Amino acid sequence: MTSNEAHPIIDLYASQRASVRRGIEQLQQRLQATGHDFREPPPEPTSCYGRGCNGCVWESYDAALLFWYEDAGTLMAGH
Repeated sequence: MTSNEAHPIIDLYASQRASVRRGIEQLQQRLQATGHDFREPPPEPTSCYGRGCNGCVWESYDAALLFWYEDAGTLMAGH
């Protein structure tokens, strides 16, 4: 396998991540449309090994993303 080929492990969560990305994009568009300058969402992890580790990087990402959503919602609610 060359370095440009995809990893042979099937990504079982690709469709879920695509859905989350669409939700982030939609919220960013709503924020922009209402004139709010808001920070970027947390970046997706790049170091997951797919082994179901306790304390997986995706758990931290999910928590950070939830915090980002909550802050954005508060901003849009005018608080």
